[in-house]
Amino acid sequence: MKGRVALVTGGSRGIGRAIALRMASAGAAVAVTGRSLERTATFPGTLLEIVAEIEAGGGRAHAIQGDVTDSADRRRMVEEAHAHFGRLDVLVNNAGTADYVTIAEMSPEICDRTVGQYFLAPLELSQHAVPRMREQGEGWILNIGSATALPPPGPPFDPFSRGGGLTLYASMKAALHRFSVGLAAELHADRIAVNCVGPVGAVRTPSVEAAGVIPEGPSDMVEPVEFMAEAALALCSGDPAELTGRVGFSKPILEQLGRAVRSLDGKRLLDEPPAGEG
Repeated sequence: MKGRVALVTGGSRGIGRAIALRMASAGAAVAVTGRSLERTATFPGTLLEIVAEIEAGGGRAHAIQGDVTDSADRRRMVEEAHAHFGRLDVLVNNAGTADYVTIAEMSPEICDRTVGQYFLAPLELSQHAVPRMREQGEGWILNIGSATALPPPGPPFDPFSRGGGLTLYASMKAALHRFSVGLAAELHADRIAVNCVGPVGAVRTPSVEAAGVIPEGPSDMVEPVEFMAEAALALCSGDPAELTGRVGFSKPILEQLGRAVRSLDGKRLLDEPPAGEG
């Protein structure tokens, strides 16, 4: 990805941070967005910290403060990333914090925020990014999906499906899956790839841990964040004419592409110990 510029929304922590680090390790300049530059009281990880981390590794990065639920901020994020680096090749629509509330108990504010974060933001950010990618002759858009988009089996339904409050979030992810394939078809002639990838299992991000939806300690339900980062890199560096219109999950996509998982700095395979250890 040398010479390319990636915009990663929600890049200060979790999956977004991992994707930003992995793309930077592959040579991309990375613009990361988030609602605050400095540390907040809610979760660890800030935009300034991820920028410093990328730069310490020899990469280039730029922090853009903004809220993906705000239409004006969506436009500004794309404009600022393009203005700062002089081009925009990759858009990763990752930002969002899930509110686990049942439909009957959901407030209008939570409803609007969920739809805004997980569907309207990827749609509008893509609209702003596409003209710049067209000018360059190619581009890559990656949306972060979710296994929750698959309908739960039942009846009988499992306890989490009955009361976990996942319905609207999962519905937006299902819409995002379909949106990704439709946009891929519309942009195929422009050599702009559009794909959607989600984790096979839960990833221990700060917001997921705070929600208490995964057990403590080792678990088959948990996926290392490096799998998502590697899958994102693969889908945002392949031939746009061929590797597009994919909706899938990290491990199966990596297996299909025959791609090994590397550490976020790209220096070792995931199952290898760091240099000097083992």
